[in-house]
Parts: sequence; C-alpha cells; structure tokens
Amino acid sequence: MSIAESAASAASVTQRPAAGTKAPITLAMFDRMIAAGVFAPPEDHPLELIEGELMMMSPIGDQHADAVDWLARWSQLAIPTEDLLVRIQNPLELPSSTSVPQPDIAWVTLRRYVDRRPRPEDVSLVIEVADTSLEFDTGTKASLYAAAGIADCWVVDLASRAVIVFRDPRCGRYETRSTFRDKGTISPLALPTARLLPADLFPA
Repeated sequence: MSIAESAASAASVTQRPAAGTKAPITLAMFDRMIAAGVFAPPEDHPLELIEGELMMMSPIGDQHADAVDWLARWSQLAIPTEDLLVRIQNPLELPSSTSVPQPDIAWVTLRRYVDRRPRPEDVSLVIEVADTSLEFDTGTKASLYAAAGIADCWVVDLASRAVIVFRDPRCGRYETRSTFRDKGTISPLALPTARLLPADLFPA
C-alpha cells in the first residue's frame, strides 16, 4: 500500500504531548476518532495507523489496482470457501504495536468481523502491492507483520516485476526472504495447492 505522508493534522485531536515528545495514538483513541467522524468521508482520509502514528496513503494507480484485482480473483478462486475469507484493502489490528495496517490482500479465518478487526491469529497471508512504497512495505510493514507472528507476507514489487516472499518470523523480523519472477510459482503456506504465477501480475 502506498504511503504519501504522515497525517499530522488528524493527530491534532489527541491530547497535546509534553515538549520534545510525541504521544502515540492508541487503538482506543483511533477507534474513538473513527466513531466521532474525524475521518469522514473515509474516501477523503485514506489512513493507516502504524506504530501509533497516522499515515496518509497515496492514491492507487492503474497498475497497482490491476495487480490487486488479479490477486483478489486468484485468491477467491483458490481458497476453500468454508475455511477462509479474502479481505481487500481492509484493516487488520496488531494490538501489540498499536497498528491498524490495511494490506491490499489478506486471507483470514472465515467469520463475520462486525465486532472487531481480524487479529494476527486470524491471518494466514498478507499481500502488499508496492509501487512508490517498496521500502516502507518491505521494511516497516514487514517488521510489523513479523512481530505479530504472521507467517506468510508477500510484497508485489511493481517496478521490478517481482514478488518478494517473507517467512519464518522471529524476534520482530522475517528470517527468510525470497524473490520470485517470471515462470516460478508461489504457494501460500496455508494452502500449498494454490499456485500463483508472478508473471501473471505483470501483463505486457
């Protein structure tokens, strides 16, 4: 997911921190801000809460949107409908890091999430599509997912026409990083029978 800038103006509704410090936005504060309509209408405030800070997401370009569409279609066709739910650009909750990221694709336990967001124990796979945000997605966000214990994290690198796969989370980082291009296929840990051909994400 692309990040444009920190949304400092939205944070102004929180209590003023002491001089020289910056108070993080907690999950409870974030939810109160949503309930109070601080970000309404939501299409005018595309935000993620990352490590207690509101981050503004940049608009999605055509190539990014196309990749998300293809990943969503592949996911819906691949997964057993009785086991998993595919969420598209919807929030996850990582309580230990005060973060509510919005991955482009998430495979989560099948249930209704009207009462809460999916948490790490619900998540089988997260996929981020990166155009201008590759460093952020492979750095900050991958570290967040690793610290939360999410076992399978993919980043689609549009510029390099590759899919970077992070696995084996330990001590806040992924110990395994693999890059797939061209004819190689990738299978999610949660569903080895599902195969994604990276080249399909990058039409000529």
